[in-house]
Amino acid sequence: RTHTQSPHQHLWDQSTPAGVPAPRAGHKLVHKGGRPAASQSSSAVGAPQVIHRIGARPPATERGTACTLYFVLLYSYIFSSDGATKPFACKAATASLNWSHRLYFVLLYSCTSSFRTPDSPLAPRVTILTLPDSRQIGIFPALALWATLAAIFFIFARFATHGLAYGSRAFVATILSFSFLLLVMLLFAARDISDRISALAGPGSAWLLGVIVFFIFLIYALGTGAASFARLAAVAAFIFLPLLLLSTAQSAAPGSWQDFFTLAAIWGTVKFGPSHWVWPYPGGRLAYIFTVLIAVNVAIAGFLLLRRAKGIGYNIGWGANWTLYILGALVLFACLAIPLGLKLHFLIYSPRIHEWKSFLPLSIAILFFTAWPEELLFRGLLQNFLSHATKSETAGWIAASILFGASHITNMHFPNWRYVLLASIAGLFYGWTWRKTNSIFASALVHASVDILWHFLFLTP
Repeated sequence: RTHTQSPHQHLWDQSTPAGVPAPRAGHKLVHKGGRPAASQSSSAVGAPQVIHRIGARPPATERGTACTLYFVLLYSYIFSSDGATKPFACKAATASLNWSHRLYFVLLYSCTSSFRTPDSPLAPRVTILTLPDSRQIGIFPALALWATLAAIFFIFARFATHGLAYGSRAFVATILSFSFLLLVMLLFAARDISDRISALAGPGSAWLLGVIVFFIFLIYALGTGAASFARLAAVAAFIFLPLLLLSTAQSAAPGSWQDFFTLAAIWGTVKFGPSHWVWPYPGGRLAYIFTVLIAVNVAIAGFLLLRRAKGIGYNIGWGANWTLYILGALVLFACLAIPLGLKLHFLIYSPRIHEWKSFLPLSIAILFFTAWPEELLFRGLLQNFLSHATKSETAGWIAASILFGASHITNMHFPNWRYVLLASIAGLFYGWTWRKTNSIFASALVHASVDILWHFLFLTP
């Protein structure tokens, strides 16, 4: 049944009891069973009903992933319940179900908010599913993503022959250090986490996170036998000096000199720092990944918690028209960059079909350890601050894109001007995607897609 009498309220067959919030526009109401109200037809008894509301969409901050998880879990329940395909028409007699079915119900109810209306023992149970414009993952999906990526890393480390002695103390310390650093990086991409932590602990939360990150490195250093005063001092300086500098700019507007100096210091450390010396095990092969993870954690502590910078877009989710923005930016950049790269002899078309078996793990690594950190630095922070400093989004966008291109001048050889040109053009498309979506996740998807296609389809002489 569709109610269209008012754009801001639903019509109910009975009055809503006091204390029960009325659903807002954009909500889907799903009948959860029970006897129907008097005004409902008898044919609807026990049958699921969906009431679609035509009107404004709900706020973007409300339960973004609930709808997707709801139908995924419902689909799984239906096709694993031995033909019992009526979870809403019958009473939820979970005593007759196995434990996996009970888990489906627990997860399903955790993704929704339920209440009864009207206040009557015969009233149907109603569940609100919100459909916001931008759907940002919550803490539990973020933890699930972290567990998945940590498991992939463990499997890779277990079976790859890269000097990781499985079961040794060094192996365990490396796995734990990676997992904890990755956990911080992903957890702060969950909805409202940084705001909640900042409100709870204030500026001290940034220093607390810095201490946690330092102790994570201590686990690695002690476990791998790499502990030394010089290494511990270098990592402590990398973590706490940026926080000390940013603490002097807490009352300053976004785009202060402290912001830009800190960004330059973080980028310079990742690009030119002694990462292989700091992370020697196993043979320095994970030095870049660990350095990037530390850098992202320092940026989170400094800019999300200490400076509490707004508009960074540090989130994972999906929103309206994101598919169009991401695919559009990717296709337009490819149409421009591929002919230009071939013309400049920067690219050679040479598809490597034999390497496609590594497509999935390599894509995940590029997305989270190359595209995500660079988009945080150059779009979420640099472009954001430049736009504030110049009071022009266009100027900040162009300047950040040029600086992004210039940061690649040492790649492969120095000076690599062809790389600078193509990277600057790419930065324009990444920055445009970030501006349209207000999410580094969206621009990171474009960024990662470019790198993946480049790796599998082209060579650079």
